[in-house]
Amino acid sequence: MKTNLKDITFLVLVRLDSIERLESLLISTSFLVSDFETRVSVLEVASYNNGILKRLLNKKVNYSFLEDDDPILFRTKYLNTMFSSVTTPFIAVWDVDVLLATDQIIETVNLLRSGQADFVFPYEKKMLDTSDIIRKLFLKKKKIDVLNKYNDRMKEMYPPNPVGGAFFCKLDSYIKVGLENEDFYGWGLKMAKGILDGRIRNLK
Repeated sequence: MKTNLKDITFLVLVRLDSIERLESLLISTSFLVSDFETRVSVLEVASYNNGILKRLLNKKVNYSFLEDDDPILFRTKYLNTMFSSVTTPFIAVWDVDVLLATDQIIETVNLLRSGQADFVFPYEKKMLDTSDIIRKLFLKKKKIDVLNKYNDRMKEMYPPNPVGGAFFCKLDSYIKVGLENEDFYGWGLKMAKGILDGRIRNLK
């Protein structure tokens, strides 16, 4: 039975620059709509729309496209664009390559619903790199238990303070503090450390 998260909208911003990123997006969004009664919105930003992603995404995922010839993805700007269409009281900003255990997501949402927090990271300072071998095994099985089984064989990413991943928040509170700061141009560690390689990240 699916968990009711109808008061949450998961927002996924993507620029497809590799087959690995496409695979990760399809897996992560399918996981969300299969385990939860919720809304998942994907915004693809690219120089032209080839129609591939819309055809491949789970039909329960809301897909939209924006044309942009800029080689750098203006993440903060486009997230703010996505926020404007949200009708639920809570949002989750979700990186393409992220998977979390169901109980982590439920615990996070309960903190928001109960008013104990307005902004929550659904993991505790730990982001694990699946590695190519574990990633391929997971893609075959499509079960998060595979990732849990091999936790001790994964490397921690960007310690001690990993960036990105996912966060949940109360939309009204996020609006009050000004949403995303558009003075930050680009995304992730791309400008400093190069493009991430598309591996799936398991957040703990």
